[in-house]
Amino acid sequence: MAHLGSRQRRALALPAGLALTVSLGFLPTGTATAATAAGSVPAAAVATDGPKLSYVVNTRGGRSTVSSVKKAIAEAGGTVVTSYDQIGVIVVTSQNPEFAKTVRKVKGVDSAGATRTAPLSAQSTTDIGAPKVLSAEEVAAATAKAKANKAADQDPLEPLQWDLPAIKADKAHEKTLGSRNVTVAVIDTGVDDTHPDIAPNFDRAASVNCVGGKPDTTEGAWRPGTGESPHGTHVAGEIAAAKNGIGVTGVAPGVKVSGIKVSTPAGFFYTEAVVCGFVWAAEHGVDVTNNSYYTDPWYFNCKNDPDQKALVEAVSRATRYAEKKGAVNVAAAGNENYDLASDSITDPSSPNDTTPGDRVIDPSECLDIPTQLPGVVTVASTGAKGLKSSFSNYGLGVIDIAAPGGDSTRYQTPAPPAVSGLILGPLPGGNYGYMAGTSMASPHVAGVAALLKSTHPHASPQAIKALLSVQADDTACPAPYDIDGDGEADAVCEGGKGYNSFYGAGIVDALAAVRK
Repeated sequence: MAHLGSRQRRALALPAGLALTVSLGFLPTGTATAATAAGSVPAAAVATDGPKLSYVVNTRGGRSTVSSVKKAIAEAGGTVVTSYDQIGVIVVTSQNPEFAKTVRKVKGVDSAGATRTAPLSAQSTTDIGAPKVLSAEEVAAATAKAKANKAADQDPLEPLQWDLPAIKADKAHEKTLGSRNVTVAVIDTGVDDTHPDIAPNFDRAASVNCVGGKPDTTEGAWRPGTGESPHGTHVAGEIAAAKNGIGVTGVAPGVKVSGIKVSTPAGFFYTEAVVCGFVWAAEHGVDVTNNSYYTDPWYFNCKNDPDQKALVEAVSRATRYAEKKGAVNVAAAGNENYDLASDSITDPSSPNDTTPGDRVIDPSECLDIPTQLPGVVTVASTGAKGLKSSFSNYGLGVIDIAAPGGDSTRYQTPAPPAVSGLILGPLPGGNYGYMAGTSMASPHVAGVAALLKSTHPHASPQAIKALLSVQADDTACPAPYDIDGDGEADAVCEGGKGYNSFYGAGIVDALAAVRK
């Protein structure tokens, strides 16, 4: 099957087989065995001549344990960058090559691991290829055409957005645009809040730069720098581009959107930044988080590896904390056409910050984080014909719901006046462009979750996730799924109309979300 390019997930199990689970425990309470006393490390010389790496240290036993573990970290040659005592996660840098191995022996330490394989100094977003930027002439032509057609209550570029009627968002907007009391955080590459379609709905108080693992609240720190990925801006616009007579319209154009920047200039989403992002969202009144990425440098983090196990634990604690504080976490399923419920997957891309190599993993034991974590809503992508996108990952018991993320126009051509099978949205600098990927599917679900929260302001995250599922439009497996028309099945769908491996509980429904 032709592939477009590449990179990326759960809620309350109402329909049979629904993959969402909820776990709100935080700090393990068991006691360590054969551990060194807290505050001390084995009496060996501490090396400080290795590469400077970043680590997460996950503690057990509460805040007093965190304090004593910090002393042991210093003795092991580590420097504390920041500490999220509320979830027992400490972010550390060290040039001791044995740092993680040493600290794991300290009483009160649950796990510890390096967050990268390259020294501190790739894209892990779940979009496909480079954005196709609309020229000024194309924007002007589309605007003129919309005005000539006198499309009622539509922004100028909205006729090109086939994805909105695909989930009945256009009909939902006739009832409500969403509540100003609801904020969706875009945990991503940064958001250009100066864009005219984003500025009216931007929530500065809930925005931050978390790239270094600790919050940077400098004005504008949440924006992408020159030459950095436009990904987060596009995602933010898909969720909440204002219905203001300019450009495009978001799924929930009346809610607020914030930017939580977690990717480095090179496009890496490291664990310490992701943890910071979820904790920030939890403590700043965010109702929904959108996560269109996977956590570098491992596409899948295997729990039998001590470093990767620590990364899974740190991000798990952060997502659970955000949900406990009221946020629904939504994430993209990924773009490799992987069956995430299969017995094995060959991952050729990890670690992506040094030298990747083929490794065979069990996706039930090696997790794509945050999308495969319990409680996170895992979103697959569909195209303009309503079929699973050619690139979208899938999996029975893994995918929770599906939404438009676009596909090759050749595979899934939209009905006129739309001209591209990709998703149109804002780009930094006041521009607009097309992108595709499960990165674009996830924000459609985040937008509908925001509409649900607007309609049911007192609903818990578990209730919002349940409503997303029960209100989704049932979508049966295609038979067969031959997206490129070469006579061979490109993926095998399992399950019934109400729940299956391609679409989960179905395609998200914005109109149902605004009905009380």
